[in-house]
Amino acid sequence: MQQRIQQSGQTWRRWKNHLATGTAVLGALVVVAPLLAIFAYLIYKGASSLNWAFFTKVPKPVGEIGGGMENAIVGSGVLLTVASLIGIPIGIAAGVYLAEFGRKRLLSNLVRFTADVLNGVPSIVVGIAVYSLIVVTQRHFSAFSGGVALGIMMIPTVTRTTEEMLLLVPHAVREAALGLGVPNWRSTVSITLRTASAGIITGCMLAFARVAGETAPLLFTAFGNDDKSLALNQPIAALPLQIFVYAVSPYNDWHRLAWAGSLVLIFLIVVSVSLVRYVTSRGVLKGAS
Repeated sequence: MQQRIQQSGQTWRRWKNHLATGTAVLGALVVVAPLLAIFAYLIYKGASSLNWAFFTKVPKPVGEIGGGMENAIVGSGVLLTVASLIGIPIGIAAGVYLAEFGRKRLLSNLVRFTADVLNGVPSIVVGIAVYSLIVVTQRHFSAFSGGVALGIMMIPTVTRTTEEMLLLVPHAVREAALGLGVPNWRSTVSITLRTASAGIITGCMLAFARVAGETAPLLFTAFGNDDKSLALNQPIAALPLQIFVYAVSPYNDWHRLAWAGSLVLIFLIVVSVSLVRYVTSRGVLKGAS
């Protein structure tokens, strides 16, 4: 009798295990399915418009067929570079302060609260703020103001991710370094940050992917440019901005280019995030070996 009860309990535990596993797999499929559906639809609508001219030509004047988005691709690269140079160092520095030096201080609570609030601020509000602070002061739109707007949006994500990743590093690692006479700042830079580097880089790429598709703040800052430009003090094009302009236009040829631009944008985001995760995982595996 007791053996039958044990067998029945084991069977019930196996069923619960299979049920939990199936639920987890189903949840994963539900998360992945929208991305796959969007990617498949973008390929269906935009792949036919991708050609060499799309990557090497600037937009044609209204009414002319053809042209490309070279100006927008180059502009997005410039804007994201400026945003990363602003948002990533500030975000990592703030995260290090919160995790290592300011756990019980009033300033740390203020920084943490500010990052959480800033993370929920609509992107268009950030664009208007940068417009008032930089564009109005300079009296012209510019790539620099667009990069500042995107960089501000990156800071809270990088800050909170850096803090959480550093808090996962065991305190024994810090104590061992201090026991060997290593200063606290040196231990943080050489040991703690290096240990948490994989998670921090992933957080930076999440912030990068978030701002790469932003349009609203660029309407008030970068404004757009039909020509290819690398100047930081002049208006500049961007893929999300060019896609928006083409999508709301009444021209079928511009609609076709908008679908192609959307496909290129999401492809670049997926590839960049995948490459960083691959390189990071390889570095972690090498370090573990």
